[in-house]
Amino acid sequence: MRFPVKFLTAALAAAVLLSGAEISPKIYSDHVKFLASPALRGRGTGTPELDKAAAYLVSEFRKLGLQAPARSSARQPFQVTINARLGPANLLATRTNGQPRTLKVDADFRPFNFSSPSPEISGQAVFAGYGITAPELNYDDYSAIDAKGKIVIILRNEPQQGDEKSIFAGKLLTAHAQYASKASNAKFHGAKALIVVNNTVGEDDLEVFGRTAGPANSGIPVIQVKAAAAEPWFQAAGQDLRGIVASIDKDLKPRPFAFPETAEIRLATDIRRESKPTDNVIAYLPGQTNEYIVIGAHYDHLGLGYQFSMAPSQAGQPHPGADDNASGTAGLLELARYFAAGPKPKRGILFIAFSGEELGLLGSGWYVNNPVLPLADCVAMINLDMIGRPRDGRIFVGGVGTGSTLASILDQAKSRSDLRIDISQQGGIGSSDHTSFTTKQIPVLFFFSGLHGDYHKPSDTWDKIDLEGSAKVLRLVADVSSQLLEAADRPRFVRVAEPPSRGVSSGGGYGPSFGSIPDFNEPPKGVRFADVRAGSPAAKAGFKAGDILVEFAGIDIQNLQDFTTALRSKKPGDQIEVKILREGKEMSVRVLLEARR
Repeated sequence: MRFPVKFLTAALAAAVLLSGAEISPKIYSDHVKFLASPALRGRGTGTPELDKAAAYLVSEFRKLGLQAPARSSARQPFQVTINARLGPANLLATRTNGQPRTLKVDADFRPFNFSSPSPEISGQAVFAGYGITAPELNYDDYSAIDAKGKIVIILRNEPQQGDEKSIFAGKLLTAHAQYASKASNAKFHGAKALIVVNNTVGEDDLEVFGRTAGPANSGIPVIQVKAAAAEPWFQAAGQDLRGIVASIDKDLKPRPFAFPETAEIRLATDIRRESKPTDNVIAYLPGQTNEYIVIGAHYDHLGLGYQFSMAPSQAGQPHPGADDNASGTAGLLELARYFAAGPKPKRGILFIAFSGEELGLLGSGWYVNNPVLPLADCVAMINLDMIGRPRDGRIFVGGVGTGSTLASILDQAKSRSDLRIDISQQGGIGSSDHTSFTTKQIPVLFFFSGLHGDYHKPSDTWDKIDLEGSAKVLRLVADVSSQLLEAADRPRFVRVAEPPSRGVSSGGGYGPSFGSIPDFNEPPKGVRFADVRAGSPAAKAGFKAGDILVEFAGIDIQNLQDFTTALRSKKPGDQIEVKILREGKEMSVRVLLEARR
């Protein structure tokens, strides 16, 4: 479909008419099929298969005559920590009633992948219920137990699991049930190690190593153990594990206790982490000026789907990621072909395929901190993520409010498209790569066709891609891009403020609002802010991009999970002291927390 000339500026009309290319569903389909093929095994970051995908992208860009900008490479390398593996020195040994027992790794116990590696430690153990501190629910398993310097033993999940009337989520698990959250909470209470015991409800299976989401290093050793292996510890303390679970479920009152000093526990965790190289793939179509736009899409996916699969029972199978995000990456290539066939635009186009998005926007975060062209010359960034399955002709567009001219540009393009355009978000913050550019004050547009039942599952296959619908999305993106390329004035960045708080209320079970946007490329310690939301508590306190939060309300913050857990333990209206590092200097600031909206 060509855009009717009567709707276009003269410069834009000339650019469209002189282009020898059309958006081709067939060529687009070929790219999707390759990227989502069984041979690429889900394109996990740091895997040989993602490297094959990168080589394919470089080759396809070169066929179009596109290279990286001068003095840069088509592949921009960076390092990622992709997984962990168990070493040979993991230990869990007990002595109860004078009887020693060494438990078997993988059969009786298993460390979590986010556990801190630790030499052998021992000491008194205490039981702290489910290990949850939830002030918004008036529930705290640590309220009557001193965990400082102790080995803390807790239950997995949360009270009243499966009870629809529970103050927790009943059949669903809340954020309080997350293993990494429990680890941070135990650390905050002074625990030197954490042992998570399977509840007596359900299967007594251990979590598969490497599947559990969490930080690279929790700061303390964290081990999971089967209920059958732990029950003798409770019996030696005169306690009944099943009875404790039933009692807590009945009245939601914690049942903490200290194990007798004669009940000795020794443990060690041997976790080996792997760092692997990966690449962003870059190609450049020069313009008549130094200004340019970025069109980007992430080309990585979940690989075999261990940590983030929405089908945990199928973890270990390739998750092809046809829509997420072979659809966007194929669109990137097709737009490169489309624009490479036309006349030289006023502004250039930098095409970037990002790696590491599924691990936390790592590739785009790396790029904006290591750009191959000056970010000051970047007019706008367009992000394509999951564009392959528009339902009922609908496409969602985010970030419209981040640029002074983006709404009018989109309106013009909308008049030339038969897609239903849904403005999903004015701001440019979200769970995809455009966020990294927003933090650098670059206007963004995010094109997304919506979630579906195959998201993050092995069933996200190429045959479910709507080729004609995707082609319509790409024509819309080409129209918007053409306007940005040829417009007389570039859009001015607009920082979209959060809606003002309407008073103090519950944080919805996930804690109050703070307003910082984390940089997922974590510093050695703390949480670096990629940006701060306008109008948020963090902004009102004077925080800014680049600050590193190291202490929150007296709690030492080692990683993002620590910060999330610490924030969740507070309520809207609390005024807390926060310590940050700014250019190497420590600052202490008080922040008034607000309700999450």
